[in-house]
Amino acid sequence: MGRAPEVAQPLRLFCQDESRIGLHLPAGRRLTLPGVKPLKVMAPLYQYYWLYAAVEPTTGDACWLEFSRLDSTCFQVFLDHFSRHYADSLNLLVLDNAPAHIAKALLIPANVVLFYLPPYCPELNPIERLWQDLKSRLTGLAATVRCSLSAVREAVEGFIRAYSPQQLASLTGYPYLCNIDLH
Repeated sequence: MGRAPEVAQPLRLFCQDESRIGLHLPAGRRLTLPGVKPLKVMAPLYQYYWLYAAVEPTTGDACWLEFSRLDSTCFQVFLDHFSRHYADSLNLLVLDNAPAHIAKALLIPANVVLFYLPPYCPELNPIERLWQDLKSRLTGLAATVRCSLSAVREAVEGFIRAYSPQQLASLTGYPYLCNIDLH
């Protein structure tokens, strides 16, 4: 008996990163006189969580997970979840060189290939624009929401649900990634 012919999996390209979300949100801009530095009293609020995401820049398809920390154990759980979510394709995952991403203990799923960006080049990873957009939305939240981590979580979940694939593709669709012929 011969082996069944292997069916070629489609190749998909995703950009991945994590961002810390918490109560210590950016203060936003302040209007002052020229040469006068703006002052704002900020209480040190250190409650936060990590949002992991992978976005396909050409389609805006996305995979999100929330964790309490950024480490190789959580990244492994994210990789496994991502692999199951896109089980029918071979997935090229573009990411930075964070220690969690390069840990020797990682078990890379068979349908995931990691592609590392050069060190200290966040501008090459288009998902950074997604984090910038998400955090600008958080900055505009009312003070009552910004003082409770559960309220911030709920607001972030609403923002994520509101992103359309077209918006995500627009935010992450860098030409150097979208013009690659994957076929």
